[in-house]
Amino acid sequence: MALDIDRHFRRKNLKRYALQCGLAGLVVFVLLLVLDAVTQTVLIAALGASTFIAFAIPRHLHSGPRHMIGGYVVGIFAGSLMSTLEMSMDVSATLGSAVIIIFGAIAISLAMFTMVVTRTEHPPAAALALGLVLNEWSVLTLFVVLAGVIALSVIKQLILPALLDLI
Repeated sequence: MALDIDRHFRRKNLKRYALQCGLAGLVVFVLLLVLDAVTQTVLIAALGASTFIAFAIPRHLHSGPRHMIGGYVVGIFAGSLMSTLEMSMDVSATLGSAVIIIFGAIAISLAMFTMVVTRTEHPPAAALALGLVLNEWSVLTLFVVLAGVIALSVIKQLILPALLDLI
């Protein structure tokens, strides 16, 4: 089986690829230093996937501010709504897991529907909606995640002229 290497990747692009991926790692490093990533790892992890999209395909529609920031706003709305509804239900411990699973599935569906309708599709933000149902969070968590994606989007836009689409 032969190794399949991207046809755009040539020795002349090695430095550009390494620099761009290194910049993505640096941005995540700074975001993790600023954000409370230790206590909210599952929710912050969505930013890692968004970083991949922003830096691997910086000129793609889904790496633009409308999709990244708008998608997270939708994901936060859907996830926090379903989480709040799930927590307000008075169910026994044996039914608790089933209820969480149901509301998690609804959160994904609601986020997906809303993103498609509003043209703000961003898959990591749909994952955030699920993460909000499955994990404990606070209003501060929501602001931290939103601040992180805004910072990521702004940084990407500022250095966009120097970035290549790697995919």
